[in-house]
Amino acid sequence: MPQEIIEKEPKLGETKPYPNYRVVLLNDEHNTFEHVASCLSKHIPGMSQDRAWKLTLKVHNEGCAIVWVGPKEIAEMYYELLKAEGLTLKLEPEA
Repeated sequence: MPQEIIEKEPKLGETKPYPNYRVVLLNDEHNTFEHVASCLSKHIPGMSQDRAWKLTLKVHNEGCAIVWVGPKEIAEMYYELLKAEGLTLKLEPEA
């Protein structure tokens, strides 16, 4: 007999954590590898040149890559900074 899954209702005063958001870099035909890698290392804290190049290659080969995950407001800031550099992105809640 299949088990029934019952979701627990939050108790009064109990809070649910805010969802994280992902900044997703998309492949495009107008940005160079150099520009993309440079923008990533410039705007994403702790992003090394090596990691930026690996993500740039992933985007080129697979079509997209997650470049940052965290609180919505900070994700929006990184999204806007990278978008202002001409990169093609999307912002989405973490599943």
